[in-house]
Amino acid sequence: MQAQHTYQTLLDVSKRVNWRIDDIIGGDKRLDFSKPFLPETFARTEALSFLSDRERLTLNHIRAHGYLAMFALVEGFILPFVNAEIAADDGTPHRAPALQQFASEEEKHMELFRRFLGDFRAEFGSECGFLGPPEAIRDAVLAHSKMAVAIATLGIEWMSQAHYVESVRDDGDLDPQFKSLLKHHWQEESQHARLDGLLLKELVQAATPESVERAIDEYFEIGGFLDGGLQALAGLDLESFERATGRVLTAEQRAEFVQVQHQALRWTFLGSAMRNKNFLAALGELGGTARARVEGASAMFC
Repeated sequence: MQAQHTYQTLLDVSKRVNWRIDDIIGGDKRLDFSKPFLPETFARTEALSFLSDRERLTLNHIRAHGYLAMFALVEGFILPFVNAEIAADDGTPHRAPALQQFASEEEKHMELFRRFLGDFRAEFGSECGFLGPPEAIRDAVLAHSKMAVAIATLGIEWMSQAHYVESVRDDGDLDPQFKSLLKHHWQEESQHARLDGLLLKELVQAATPESVERAIDEYFEIGGFLDGGLQALAGLDLESFERATGRVLTAEQRAEFVQVQHQALRWTFLGSAMRNKNFLAALGELGGTARARVEGASAMFC
């Protein structure tokens, strides 16, 4: 009964929060490239002492482009995961409508990111590379078990919550338009994290302790796959930086750039999820060693 009530409550909250893309982008609502878009905790540009202030700002913008593109990418596998759960509905009251609302909001978020990225590319002045093809990345993640995908999705959703609340919301130096995007994304993702938590509980109820441990193994496999992509993205960001600034770094500077930015990306998209208190609490409810294994592995991504 608690799960039924929770599905209903989350659906009701989601309907109240619901916003339109046209309300937050377009017209005079434009990105201000004189300001940083990402907090330094994620961008980590100050660690690169060979960059000027202007070059650090350019790198911040490049990282912000990748930040949005990454969320669009991961929502590309979250959406079919949720749609599969809708199709497999067991008749629990409010479950299907709540998940349908979840799916429709994910579609809206993907469109929002596409439009923001379009505005970014139109004004930034040079091309920013990104990972792909997205279909291959989606299929590689969804090849894992439903429980593993649910765990990875839950980590991403709690991660995005903490990013806004802990690092973005009170940072007065950031561009207000970029902050508005992250605020509206946060407002709806807070329901998504709780809905995914319910889905994970349903999967665990029908699972053996051995299958839960295997799902954690697969979660690490997904993380390793994504980490390989993040390393490639650090190299693409280097190319984007040199293209945008017209500066060719030395071999030593290029190596430092990639090392620092790869670790920054690892923290942003992996480590900050693996150390999120809400995500760890959910893993603790799975029993066994799930929480301890993830918390222990998080150190390498910090």
